[in-house]
Amino acid sequence: MDVIHALSSSLLNPMVLAFALGVFATLVRSDLKIPPEIFAGLSIYLLFAIGLKGGLKLNGVTLAEVWKPIVAALALSVCIPIWCMGILRRCCRLDAVNSAAIAAHYGSVSAVTFAAAISYLDKNAVPVEGYLSALLALMEVPAIIVAIFLARRATQSGDATNGRFKEVLHELLTGKGIVLLLGGMTIGFLSGKSGYDQVAPFFDAPFKGVLTLFLLEIGLVTGRHLADLKAAGPRLIAFALVMPPLHGLLGVLLAKASGMGIGGATALATLAASASYIAAPAAVRIALPQASPALYFTTALAITFPFNVVFGIPLYHHFARSLLSP
Repeated sequence: MDVIHALSSSLLNPMVLAFALGVFATLVRSDLKIPPEIFAGLSIYLLFAIGLKGGLKLNGVTLAEVWKPIVAALALSVCIPIWCMGILRRCCRLDAVNSAAIAAHYGSVSAVTFAAAISYLDKNAVPVEGYLSALLALMEVPAIIVAIFLARRATQSGDATNGRFKEVLHELLTGKGIVLLLGGMTIGFLSGKSGYDQVAPFFDAPFKGVLTLFLLEIGLVTGRHLADLKAAGPRLIAFALVMPPLHGLLGVLLAKASGMGIGGATALATLAASASYIAAPAAVRIALPQASPALYFTTALAITFPFNVVFGIPLYHHFARSLLSP
């Protein structure tokens, strides 16, 4: 009954409904559009706000408290693309390049899915650990590097791939996602509560409203890629629906072993279950240009993202409550 109640609450969430509105508007060929400049501004706001709040909460966090969750997060980020690529090659019968491209997306993380999970936990008054934003930043890059390395080894490409790999590494480490998350965390940590209080009216209450508008645009983008599901095929669609709950359950188990609470376990599970559709596509376009966007972008955005936002987050919270409650 708890899962049913959580699911009904999730379905009636304004953010989920905004996403559904975006999909519907695309399907009925509405002229509804969000200008690219506004969408870029919304993404900058969300990433910086997540980092800023995370940095504020890092005050008082000791290394003894955070090292186990960091190890768990890095282990997930490194291992998930390895077994995802194996499953994609054997079960979905994809070639090495497309398998690596999709594995990079599922090993990396979605900041927007993470933000939706934090909003869900906040709505249900579930406390979360202050270092979760740091885990988000740590998990974004390693999986992409691992997947590209696996593709390079499988195809035995030469110097051209080495050059692209260096370009990808620079893109990842200096991209706006990492800069905004780490920069925001640094500012939040150094300025402390007194500094954050000065900008709280802009970064606190409006956060959910901005996230709702962002998800409206994501719904519009998702609707435009629904036709690409035919290219994905039933096996790849099954992969995009089955792997997130498995990764989410693994995330909860590692969170429990790391001493995290129910809120932190839910958030780590969401990160493990999410699929990147911002950082990973940009990196894959550079490093693996022969990979098909219809496969990696559609699975991450049109299948896994809505599954996680609507069904996944309540499910991962249920996993955390079942495994961590006394």
